[in-house]
Amino acid sequence: MLTDQQILRIPGPSPIPPSVSLAMAQPMIGHRGQSTSDMLSVIRPKLKRVFGTEQEVLILTASGTAGLEAAVVNAVAPHDEVLVIVSGAFGERFADICKTYNIQTHLIETEWGKAATVSDITEAFEAHPNIRAVFMTYCETSTGVLNPVKELAAEIRSRSEALIIVDGVSCIGGVETRMDEWGLDIVVSGSQKAFMLPAGLAFIAVSDRAWNKIERNPQPRFYLDLKKHQDNLIKDTTPFTPALSLLFGLQKALELMEEEGLVNVYARHDRLMKMTRSAFKALGVPLLTEDKDASPTVTAVKPADFDAEVLRKVLKGEFAMEVAGGQKILANKIFRIGHMGYCSPADMLQAIAAIEIAIAKAGGEIQLGSGVRAAQQEYLKGANG
Repeated sequence: MLTDQQILRIPGPSPIPPSVSLAMAQPMIGHRGQSTSDMLSVIRPKLKRVFGTEQEVLILTASGTAGLEAAVVNAVAPHDEVLVIVSGAFGERFADICKTYNIQTHLIETEWGKAATVSDITEAFEAHPNIRAVFMTYCETSTGVLNPVKELAAEIRSRSEALIIVDGVSCIGGVETRMDEWGLDIVVSGSQKAFMLPAGLAFIAVSDRAWNKIERNPQPRFYLDLKKHQDNLIKDTTPFTPALSLLFGLQKALELMEEEGLVNVYARHDRLMKMTRSAFKALGVPLLTEDKDASPTVTAVKPADFDAEVLRKVLKGEFAMEVAGGQKILANKIFRIGHMGYCSPADMLQAIAAIEIAIAKAGGEIQLGSGVRAAQQEYLKGANG
């Protein structure tokens, strides 16, 4: 094993393209100067296209979780009732943030590994008609589930004026997102997933409906006050010191996405998901999610005849490859493979081949090569289609 090699196949942080790394290595510039304003003027319309919105996409120097908290403190008044869809650890995080601010919080709790359904929304609103905001996770990283945000939002809109607030941290940039068309009110993402950057930027898009609520909301906030960020961004500046190196990288990453074409970016992620899932089906190793609920950015595997943690240790020790473990109730029960952002079919063929060896060393009964073969066939199917 090469001592300085590191192969990341976790669901974030994701690998960084060399050209993005080079962009981030540029010398510092004045963050209040014209060069920074020029950079922001280039970034702004590109981010809008990724989010599928005509609204500004605010850029905070912060983590994705800070973006989630910003959504809560800006859009929810102290005595509002809210609904949180919990389909894994990050849905729980949204609920925990709401409860921290003493917000009356109702939950839809799905079995981990399954997506929320329209009927879940129907039942929740029948039980709690005074809900003022609904929080949902687009891709639940902890389980590899992609919730049907478009359909859930349509059901909410048919029943209520509640704001629809979406955590898209682990999938925006890797799956189609049409914020305006789907009637979403606040959409949050982060830099270290499909945007192909290190952690440190939170992206937040806000609808006109949500701005109306935000401007009337008495909830105190300072750094996370989205109105400050909006007022400055439309002038191509920021209210507080930005992470300039990350902005350099963001500009380049957005250029790469547009060069590939967003439709092709999403198709690539879909192909990576299908290659990965086909491999484990061929190997006879169970997947946590059904195909209909599966995320194009992360796949969760739930082995039956070998230890997921032993597999992870083999991959790390012998191949310098990292896959993620399970979280909370799924700790030590699953492993998760990230295939988002700077990730190609060749990367996944490499990962699947190494994982097959690790499964064998962990005691799993498999036919070596069968997973790689299935992934190759899936790739050819997509290439010929």
